[in-house]
Amino acid sequence: MDFLKELNGSKNYTFHSHTEFCDGRATMEAFAREVVARGFTHYGFSPHCPIPIVSPCNMRREDVARYLGEVDRIRREYGGRCRFYASMEVDYLGEEFGPANAYIRQLPLDYVIGSVHFIPNRKGRLIDVDGRFESFKRKMSDYFEDDIRYVCETFYSQSVAMVEAGGLDIIGHLDKIGQNASDYQPGIEDEPWYQELVEGLIDRIIAHNAGCPERPITVEINTKAYADHAGRLFPHPRYWGRLRRAAVPMIINSDAHVPALIDASRGVAFGMLDTLD
Repeated sequence: MDFLKELNGSKNYTFHSHTEFCDGRATMEAFAREVVARGFTHYGFSPHCPIPIVSPCNMRREDVARYLGEVDRIRREYGGRCRFYASMEVDYLGEEFGPANAYIRQLPLDYVIGSVHFIPNRKGRLIDVDGRFESFKRKMSDYFEDDIRYVCETFYSQSVAMVEAGGLDIIGHLDKIGQNASDYQPGIEDEPWYQELVEGLIDRIIAHNAGCPERPITVEINTKAYADHAGRLFPHPRYWGRLRRAAVPMIINSDAHVPALIDASRGVAFGMLDTLD
């Protein structure tokens, strides 16, 4: 993303947020006011994109024009104090839909966040494995035959396929399955087979960036869960050093769903990232 070069070391940004157009709990106007009040210089709106399956968390296709119009209005009203960007967090659902989809490519977006929230079970049904653990635990029994290894392997194979298909500028919370998987089976993230899955995804990001330097993938460090889940960050800090050594761009996003949390735990993450320098 060319505009990342404009940050010039600034930490007054975040490029991942959700408002009334998806599962956020406040209006874009409320976010814009908070952004300006806090002195942010770069801010991205990124609603969950319309998808071809039923989902209560994703925006409707018929609302896309209104969303883009609201970004334009906010730019006119507040643009002198902060640069606002139009984005979407695009779900990768498989070959049929993802960041590289023709519909997404034709939208006037400044950048695209690619994320995996849904994975197919063995019958091919797409199941949302994000969200609260209570729901995840039920889905493990109802849809995945309590096979947590299958869920993890499928999450990462979908993530690798998304990277290989392209179309994304930022990969969102690349190891987020680890949160629910660890609650389901404590210690799973320390197992060699699990870490190999994460490392394999990082391998594909590094390879993509080497082969496509004109549109490298940036890895977000996502701070959304830090306060409520024992200091959890995505990706796990154990992988940051490798990303830095491979010159993979990294940014710190709050993934806020309410204006009060737009800067939540980002200072902690910046401090940790700075120790790698």
